[in-house]
Amino acid sequence: MKRIIQTNNAPAAIGPYSQAVEVNGTLYISGQIPLDPVSMKIVEGGIQEQTTQVLNNIGAILKEAGYDYKDVVKSTCLLSDMANFKAMNEIYAKYYTEDAPARAAFAVKELPLGVLIEIETIAVK
Repeated sequence: MKRIIQTNNAPAAIGPYSQAVEVNGTLYISGQIPLDPVSMKIVEGGIQEQTTQVLNNIGAILKEAGYDYKDVVKSTCLLSDMANFKAMNEIYAKYYTEDAPARAAFAVKELPLGVLIEIETIAVK
């Protein structure tokens, strides 16, 4: 059975999608960008500040669904520029301190609202 996950502690969906969907013990979190969930504005700063906000948004969705970072099995990181990879990775490593999930990272031409990073996540119970 499909369960839609929604929390006010992460940015509201700004299109025809859900923050996350859980099916058979697997949680699929839509790509998160560095929107502050209260102001719905992009956080100020560079890649480190934006990565922190994205991972905090992911954490809020995980929590709402009854999951944790330790349940994450796959992350896909979309970067506006691969030159930001090292700085992104430094922040990412603070959230996944052991048994890190599988991950892919890509540079893309553009991201929504001109952000520097977007991360989609899959977690399993």
